[in-house]
Amino acid sequence: MTNTVLSIALVAGVAALVLAVYYTRAVLATSQGNERMVELASAIREGAMAFIRREYTWVAAFVAVLAALIFIFLDWGRPWGAIAYVFGASLSALAGFVGMRIATAANARTTEAARSGGVSAALPVAFRGGAVMGFTVAGLGLLGVVLGYLFFRNVLDEPQWADIVTAIGLGGSSIALFARVGGGIFTKAADVGADLVGKVEAGIPEDDPRNPAVIADNVGDNVGDVAGMGADLFESYVGSLVAPIAFSAIVFAGQENLQIAAIMFPLAVGAIGMFASIIGSFLVKAKDADHLAAALHRGTNFSLIATALAVLGLVFWVFGDAGLENPIGLWISVVVGLVVGYLVGKISEWYTSDEYKTVKEVARQSETGPATVIIAGIAEGMRSAAFSVGVVAIGIGLAFFGGEWAFGDIDGGGIYGVAVAAIGVLATLGITISVDAYGPIADNAGGIAEMAHLDPEVREATDALDSLGNTTAAVAKGFAIASAAVTALALFSTFTRAVQLETIDLTKATTTIGLFLGGAFPFLFAALTMNAVGRSAFKMIEEVRRQFREIAGLKEGKEGVRAEYAKCVDIATAAALREMLIPGSMAIAFPLIIGFYDVEMLGGFLAGALVTGFLLAIFMSNSGGMWDNAKKFIESGAYGGKGSDQHKAAVIGDTVGDPFKDTSGPAMNIVIKVMTIVALIFASAFI
Repeated sequence: MTNTVLSIALVAGVAALVLAVYYTRAVLATSQGNERMVELASAIREGAMAFIRREYTWVAAFVAVLAALIFIFLDWGRPWGAIAYVFGASLSALAGFVGMRIATAANARTTEAARSGGVSAALPVAFRGGAVMGFTVAGLGLLGVVLGYLFFRNVLDEPQWADIVTAIGLGGSSIALFARVGGGIFTKAADVGADLVGKVEAGIPEDDPRNPAVIADNVGDNVGDVAGMGADLFESYVGSLVAPIAFSAIVFAGQENLQIAAIMFPLAVGAIGMFASIIGSFLVKAKDADHLAAALHRGTNFSLIATALAVLGLVFWVFGDAGLENPIGLWISVVVGLVVGYLVGKISEWYTSDEYKTVKEVARQSETGPATVIIAGIAEGMRSAAFSVGVVAIGIGLAFFGGEWAFGDIDGGGIYGVAVAAIGVLATLGITISVDAYGPIADNAGGIAEMAHLDPEVREATDALDSLGNTTAAVAKGFAIASAAVTALALFSTFTRAVQLETIDLTKATTTIGLFLGGAFPFLFAALTMNAVGRSAFKMIEEVRRQFREIAGLKEGKEGVRAEYAKCVDIATAAALREMLIPGSMAIAFPLIIGFYDVEMLGGFLAGALVTGFLLAIFMSNSGGMWDNAKKFIESGAYGGKGSDQHKAAVIGDTVGDPFKDTSGPAMNIVIKVMTIVALIFASAFI
């Protein structure tokens, strides 16, 4: 059974990468449009690739430092733990690089498809561009864990192979943290600067070529929402696979048949989800703008249902000789994960799509100014967090019950059920990311249409894709955040076992101190990243104002006068790289400092951070998406339309929401996992 599962998982990972190559060729085979469109796409691509090269150079130094710490402080880190860590970081970086390279090739092609064939022609191009990212991330994630298991356990027969495989997850988390924060700061500094000076002060349309920040804004869509998001979900996926494997290696030691089955099951579920996602990706087709959401949901829903049905047979095959009383309990746990991911995503859709009343109500608040828009967005974002927490709490309870029922009197079944539920949330990651990553491509396509002065019908088609992209992005963030909460709980339980921490005693002062520090850290992290966006945006605003002031004829659109786009790209790049270091480093340093001082304090710290981090992530992501689509709802003609006072009020709300939904919010789910996985990896050094 073991060899069969490993073979299937390897085939699934390779199949995902083959599909990514197929979609790459399909995208590159389409036309980029006229000379101006090619010029704009090249400028965006060059800016994006220049940023990611500089970002990876900076992050490589951090990876080298942490690899050295693993090598020095951990017995199993010399040398294989350090090598596994670098391997995981390299896979994460590669996934982000490949996905962004194709996304920047798909933007002008999506614009041209919209010009020649409308929405029905543009959707496949944008979706396939996103699918390259989706299946590259999922394929490399599954292959990385399987190859790590094969090499470190089967080939080298390392006694602490589970710790070494876990280091692969930490490598992915390290890249994800900095890619999300750095990319998020870049994109929002450019976006805020472009909006406040261009749309609010100068009164020119979004993506107008007169705006010096417009190329930086489009570059930001790629470095933040494609490369950053890809690295984010890579570490989420790898973490969801590593958590039950590491837990099984510790808790089920001495029960060989059960331990092997418990280790193989996550890989088998990942393989099934991969095959289901591959088939589902071919079902994404739309007749017109009215059927866009249905087209995307068709592929996602098929993948979810197919995975759920296949796992029902899988549990009996994998655990047939493992001595479980009711293997079907683990099927319940996986299905609970699938349902939790779907429901949290659906809650995000209800709160961020202009098809539902919440966004329309936030847009209506623009009639009384920006203050009420912001108040409504904050309130509804908080309410969405409460509903999401309720869903996740019920899901954890049901998944725990499923694991307990399956394992009977065997210790650890409940937490194992929770761990495999996290895989259920992300089992169909390939198509989940595909649906998410298509959004930034559609956004870039709209920018190119505006800057190339194409017919208004082209911008209308790309705006339809972009509006849905904002919602699908919120849904994907919901998936990632839900998985983060469940995965972090499984990793946390594994950590407590590793350091022999049976209870977290709140009557101890050190534990309570840790709890409060952990609860406060996500707020501190959010404040640091939001202030980073504010400082970077200030410099961007000053530069845009300078160019409008000093370049004669730029603001008026005089023939032959061009903005100095490269200066804005340089400002955003330098600011993002400088500002990402402190918050990113703190997320890794704090667990190490506290853990070397007192492991019970660290337990309290991780528990506090998990709760508040999850709440903040949902609240900020949904509020930001709400404000963004309220603005787009007004731009479609509601409440005065573009250029009205209501539109200006909504733009201010959207500007506040930008760092919420694209910097601080999505980085939060990485923070709560990276701190837990750092604690788990260094557990042996702490004790």
